[in-house]
Amino acid sequence: MIEGRTRVEVALPLPIYRTFSYEVHGEAPLPGTRVLVPFRRQELIGWITADRPDPDVQKVKAVLDVLEDVPSVTPDLMELCGWMAEYYVAPLGIAIRTSIPAVLSDVSRDYLSLTGFQGGDLSNREKRLLEWLSERKGPQRVKTTRNNLGIGSIWPEVRSLVASGHITHETVSPPSPSVKTRRVVRIVRSLENLLERDQAFGRGGRQREAFGFIEAAGNSVELARLTKEEGFSRGVVTALTKKGLVEVVDEEEIRDPFAGAPQGQSRRHTPTAAQQTALDALIEALDERDPKPFLLQGVTGSGKTLVYIELLREALKRGQTAIVLVPEIALTPQTVSRFRAHFGDEVAVLHSGLSSGERYDAWRMLRRGERRIAVGARSALFAPIENIGVIVVDEEHDSSYKQSEAPRYHARDLAVMRARAHGAVCVLGSATPSLETWHNSSVGKFSRIVLPERAGGGRLPLVQVIDLRAERKKEKSEYGAKVRKLARGSAVLTEDLVEAIDLRIARSEQVILLLNRRGYSSFVQCRECGEVEQCENCSVSLTYHRVTQRIVCHHCRFEAVAPSRCTRCGSTDISFRGLGTEQVEQITAEAFPEARIARMDVDTTSGKWAHQRILERVGRGEIDILLGTQMIAKGLDFPRVTLVGVVNADTGMHLPDFRASERTFQLLSQVAGRAGRSELGGEVLIQTSLPEHYAIRAAVSHDFESFA
Repeated sequence: MIEGRTRVEVALPLPIYRTFSYEVHGEAPLPGTRVLVPFRRQELIGWITADRPDPDVQKVKAVLDVLEDVPSVTPDLMELCGWMAEYYVAPLGIAIRTSIPAVLSDVSRDYLSLTGFQGGDLSNREKRLLEWLSERKGPQRVKTTRNNLGIGSIWPEVRSLVASGHITHETVSPPSPSVKTRRVVRIVRSLENLLERDQAFGRGGRQREAFGFIEAAGNSVELARLTKEEGFSRGVVTALTKKGLVEVVDEEEIRDPFAGAPQGQSRRHTPTAAQQTALDALIEALDERDPKPFLLQGVTGSGKTLVYIELLREALKRGQTAIVLVPEIALTPQTVSRFRAHFGDEVAVLHSGLSSGERYDAWRMLRRGERRIAVGARSALFAPIENIGVIVVDEEHDSSYKQSEAPRYHARDLAVMRARAHGAVCVLGSATPSLETWHNSSVGKFSRIVLPERAGGGRLPLVQVIDLRAERKKEKSEYGAKVRKLARGSAVLTEDLVEAIDLRIARSEQVILLLNRRGYSSFVQCRECGEVEQCENCSVSLTYHRVTQRIVCHHCRFEAVAPSRCTRCGSTDISFRGLGTEQVEQITAEAFPEARIARMDVDTTSGKWAHQRILERVGRGEIDILLGTQMIAKGLDFPRVTLVGVVNADTGMHLPDFRASERTFQLLSQVAGRAGRSELGGEVLIQTSLPEHYAIRAAVSHDFESFA
């Protein structure tokens, strides 16, 4: 080893289950520090680990650059990532990369562009790649292209198409983590009396006015506002600067996506007896050295959020910090609104729906201790905060807490581990807890607290089952024009459901309709030979999306143009079968032409704040019927929703998944809880062909224990 250099071990974000030895000048940086290192023919960002370098390695490369003085990954997060890598059998570098904003780990991005050249003998994979690029404007990122095509690595096709002149390939360095600033004019010397002002300004009336405006604005004002909006010239600002009265500086501007957003009510509610009992137990645990995790099992509408808020209030009084996880990005604005109403600027938001700048700013504020509460989806668990007192996992049963890509961690289990490392209270909240959490509470590994009734004395909605088998046997009624039938004969909206919707619209109340299946039709079949279009990667049927005229795999995101001919026999007799939210939206609009309908699923909420815009319209009473997938089943609280209709409760019942019945029960129970959250009361109608199934029966009776 060269004198004056120190060997370190570096974890790289690669699918390799080991670290690599490098040398740095001087002393070794602290574990968790980002470094730029050479690796084969590229440069990568990695992280210093606490591992001891292998002394038998004779020749090592030098670190190109140490990118930070203060480690971006805190010691407790390094420990958590180490546990995650070992437990979930994932490379350490990929686990660490998961814990920080992407802008801190990206090195370069590859883009593809069409040249316009056509012709040549191309493979099917090359043709698909060119087709995908031709349907989009401008250069496309290789990673995005690969993920959307769903055909694995596309580098062989890229190299071939570049060589043949069909496309170009460009590598672009990503923007460095940047702090957004604004030019600000601020007062550095006050003028206490009229004499001082006269001496400073003399006949300079505009200088006097500008100085007075800055004073009135709190001794600091944005330069653009002073010059463009208020009409003061740059010469006036320069004159004030030369006199030593003001200075022009660059001031950091925080990119807060929720700044100016409406906040929930800040009025503190008096806890019910059950809520107070829960709070007493949780607050007592705050002072314990190693408290057990808590299962907070409360029926829908029981006021679990109030318990969370009051518990966080106690943690902040003790100088501690907190993390609150929600399962859906769609729920984040509502949750942030409630918590900011009580805790103001103590709350920072972390989730993948934010821009890289917004997420980086929130991460930095938490890292510097300027925010003490992190709220967000799964990734908020990695908030870089210290002295954690509380970690809340709301709707802990939700499957979205399980990451499908490496490292395939479960945020609920990681929350328990991180809380244990800090001696913090971990609260797992749900009306329908996962069976493993229920088991852990039953055998004493977790403590269980129950909120058995709705807050405010409200009653759970009446749930009724509509047997679709019997409906198929009914003759057409006076509602026949509204009760649409599919080709296979099953009712989409039954007579009872149509009547119930009519009644709510007449009363100016609101309706939620659930069908947990996206798209227009769930599969495409040839009537001539029976061929069903399948994903070439997953061997599952492709879903037809009418809006885009494409067939899509909802597992790997493979997609293709909807066929007009059978790919097997060439017949044009193509049938689009099965039911999806697009089709239910069309049927509902035809059945209720006077109703205002909104659809909420992955396809309608891909844009930034699309979730929030839809929910705000519902809250303002601009939507009569909200139709959607499972994302409308959780956390929504709209007093005028008095009817919930489940179009088909059987969609997930027969999936090849041992959790199918559990998830069906949870989904039905959760969506039922959206109804009757005010004095108007509520009703739930569940359409099913399996009314005798134990998951359906338990959901109808709101009886978790009989299901478990």
